[in-house]
Amino acid sequence: MTDFRDFPKMARYSREVIVTEKIDGTNSQIYIGEDGEFLTGSRNRWITPEDDNFGFSRWAHEHKEELLALGVGRHFGEWWGSGIQRGYGLVKGEKRFSLFNALRWVVPPTPCCSVVPVLWQGNFDQFNAAEVMAKLKETGSHAAPGFMDPEGIVIFHAAANVGFKKTFEKDETGKWDK
Repeated sequence: MTDFRDFPKMARYSREVIVTEKIDGTNSQIYIGEDGEFLTGSRNRWITPEDDNFGFSRWAHEHKEELLALGVGRHFGEWWGSGIQRGYGLVKGEKRFSLFNALRWVVPPTPCCSVVPVLWQGNFDQFNAAEVMAKLKETGSHAAPGFMDPEGIVIFHAAANVGFKKTFEKDETGKWDK
């Protein structure tokens, strides 16, 4: 007999969304285990200071004591700056780590990292992507003030626990499509 599979619950449409700036860098994560285990990762693999991704693992291990303040769990963010994607006009060698979970981290518990900038927050029914994108294009990056070529936005629907991205370039096809 075939295993029964229940129909997944649906999130209510009219719930909170948080819209943040999409930073163009490289996806990174820090894992802190109950036993103090400390791991660093890219989008699809664990990395080490010896087998790194744009220096993120080396940086994280150098700031391990500060980063432990994030607490047990997986902490995803963007590693960005000089030499990574857009660079954001940062001085040579300057890189930053911005946590994605803006619902949890209004202010990060350590000064060595930041949180992706919140551009809009409210009920999904009242969200207007075109307005938020136009304002971001006009004002430039909030993560790197003065940098006038932001990548786009991320819309996170809290009840559905799902995010959507909208970019200024190649939004219809994707970043890697020709």
